[in-house]
Amino acid sequence: MAGVDVKELPKIPEEDMEALKAAVGKGNLTEAAAKAKDALEKADKIILNIAVTGEAGSGKSSFVNAIRGLRDEDDDAAETGVTETTMEPTAYPHPSYSNVIVWDLPGIGTETFKSDTYLKQVGFSRYDFFIIISCTRFKTHDIELAQEIQRQGKKFYFVRSKVDQDLTNEKRHYDEEGILKQRKAATKRPHQYSESAILSAIRENCISGLKAAEVTSPRVFLVSRWDLGKYDFPKLQEVLVDELPSHKRRTLLRSLSNIVKETLEKKKEQLQAQIWLKSLVSCGVAAIPIPGVSIVCDVAMLMTSLKEYCRDFGLNENALATLARQADKPIAELKAVIKSPLSEEITKDLVIKLLTKYAAGAVKYSTYLLNVIPVVGSILSAAVSLPTTYFMLQNFLDDAAADAVRVLEVAVKGDVSN
Repeated sequence: MAGVDVKELPKIPEEDMEALKAAVGKGNLTEAAAKAKDALEKADKIILNIAVTGEAGSGKSSFVNAIRGLRDEDDDAAETGVTETTMEPTAYPHPSYSNVIVWDLPGIGTETFKSDTYLKQVGFSRYDFFIIISCTRFKTHDIELAQEIQRQGKKFYFVRSKVDQDLTNEKRHYDEEGILKQRKAATKRPHQYSESAILSAIRENCISGLKAAEVTSPRVFLVSRWDLGKYDFPKLQEVLVDELPSHKRRTLLRSLSNIVKETLEKKKEQLQAQIWLKSLVSCGVAAIPIPGVSIVCDVAMLMTSLKEYCRDFGLNENALATLARQADKPIAELKAVIKSPLSEEITKDLVIKLLTKYAAGAVKYSTYLLNVIPVVGSILSAAVSLPTTYFMLQNFLDDAAADAVRVLEVAVKGDVSN
């Protein structure tokens, strides 16, 4: 970093600069840092409630588990079965992000939960959006539910589950070379097996049924019961993130499985937007001098931030073990492409080492900082501390995001691009 050009450094966001100037006018950064800390804490406490509904046996509870990164047999997983096991709305917090709550709702259209009273019974107002699941065609009560959700101004998404089972069943009609075994004149099956054609047919069949029921611009996402990285789940993730209000987007993004490269990129963008606030907090609230380095900062807070980056990108022992199991690969193979420390390896000494590494390069930027804000009180030391902390967080985030992409490539393809 010693050769960093000031012109290449990111500009402090206007709102953060105003907070800096206001605080400096009073002689210190404490007030601005306190406001930044409050903003970060509020962002971490934003609650997201996801409603999942569908008929008994549709794969609803399995989807609830999968979107939380769990298997059906794991502790705290939603109970699954071919009969209705959900008799009332049941909240399942994400195991790593407790502010993300996936609700397993009772199936609609039963004697207990009739279509005309369903939304009131399950507490419609608490949910941010609804996922309606079916393992066949969407029924009349699914469509009525979607239309009522739309009338009340919320989002819903149709998910066609268990398509992996459909593909397996269809493949039985073909030999090992993918040629149709029995070529009856009446059969509608193509001569050559085609997974993409089967998936398209399933999707179009669902969409045509929804259109016939006058659902406006229906979208149907095909998912596997066991492997959310396949079929349309990556697209569903992308749509959910894009269509959420901005203040809820980060909450959902952080909780999503790292199975899509585009999701990893969006996670990085969201985390990047908070680096100046984190730097400001580090230099102002509980800052202490770092021996041997001309900066003051809150090392404990920085440790927490680095661990959070690792958690968000799946760079910890538990997340890697889960991914290795799902990908059927040795965990050592995933770890082999990771260049940054795992969450368990982040210590106070590591943070100080990283700060020392980037302090020299930050000195150039301190001149810029001193030119744009008046020098009063503690700002002289902060002029070096802020860019040092910023560089350290930014570089660690860059490295963690790059590692997550490499791990994903190994898990999915078995190779990696350096």
